[in-house]
Amino acid sequence: MSTKTARPGTTGRVPASRPAGDRPPRRLGDGAFAALLMLPGLAMLAAIVVYPLVASMVTAFFEQSLVEPGRRFVGLQNITELLGGDFWRLLWQTLVFTVGATIAPFLVGLALALALNTRIRGRAALRGLLLIPWLVPSVVVSFLWMWIFNANYGLANGALEALGLIDSPQAWLAGSGTAMTAVIVAKTWASFPWIMVMLLAGLQTVPVELHEAAETDGAGAVQRFFAVTLPHLRGIIGIVLLLEQIWNFQHFDLIYVMTGGGPAGATETFATAVYETAFQGFDLGRAGALGLLWMVLLLVMVAIYVRRSEREGQL
Repeated sequence: MSTKTARPGTTGRVPASRPAGDRPPRRLGDGAFAALLMLPGLAMLAAIVVYPLVASMVTAFFEQSLVEPGRRFVGLQNITELLGGDFWRLLWQTLVFTVGATIAPFLVGLALALALNTRIRGRAALRGLLLIPWLVPSVVVSFLWMWIFNANYGLANGALEALGLIDSPQAWLAGSGTAMTAVIVAKTWASFPWIMVMLLAGLQTVPVELHEAAETDGAGAVQRFFAVTLPHLRGIIGIVLLLEQIWNFQHFDLIYVMTGGGPAGATETFATAVYETAFQGFDLGRAGALGLLWMVLLLVMVAIYVRRSEREGQL
C-alpha cells in the first residue's frame, strides 16, 4: 500500500473548500468608512447651520411676520427698500465699530507683547494677569463697563474729573457722539489679550542674531523694530487683523447689552439691527433681507482671510 509524501514546507493537509455560493464578506473602502464617520456631524451641521441659513435667505424674498401666519412672495422688494433706506447708515456704523474695535486692541496688544518680550521682572505673572479680560464673559464685560461709564457714579467720570480733563460728569453711553467710543473702549479691553498672546508668540520666533547684527550696525530700538521685528510679524499681523475684523463685523452681545443700539441708533450695527427687526419689529422678511446683505459682506471678508491663509502657507 503506497502513501503520498507531502512536499517539504507543507503540512500535507488539504485546504477546506468554500461552500458553493458563499461569497467573501465585503469590506468598506477608506473613503466610505470616512464618510460614515462624518455622517452624524454633517447631519447636525445641516440641522443647526445649513437649514436655518437657507431658510433665512429664502425669507428675504417674502413679506412675513413673526406674529401672523402665512407669507407673501415679494421678490427683491425687501432688499431694494433696505438699500434705499437704513442699509448705508448701518454699514457705516458697523464699519466704524469694526475698524475701531480692531485697530485699538491691536495697538494695545502689540505694545504689551513688545514689553513682555523683554526681560522684565514678573513677566510670567503679568502674562497670566493680562489674560483675565479675555476670559471674562461678554455680558459681564458689558455690565462692568456700563458701571465705569455711568454718568452718576462711574469710574471714568471720577478719574477724568480728578485729572482736570472734564468739568462735569458726562453721560458717555447716552450721548450719540460718545456712545460708540465707549463701546469700542469696552471691546478693546476684552479683545487685546488674545492679540497680545499671538504677537508675543511671533516675537519669540524672531532670531536673536538678527537683532544683535542690527545693533552692531548701529540700529536703534525703533530701527530694529521696523527692519527686523515687523517683517517677521507680517504674516501673524495679517491673520490677527483679518480675524478680528470678521469677529467685530458680526459682534452683537456687548453692543446690545451696553446700549441696545442706542442712543437714537448711534451704535446700531448689522447684528443689533437684524435682532431688533426680527424680534421687536416682528418683520422676518426685512430681517432676512438685512441678514442676506450682511452675509454677502461677511463672505467677502472670509474669502480674503482664506486667500491670505493659503498664501501664507505657501511661503
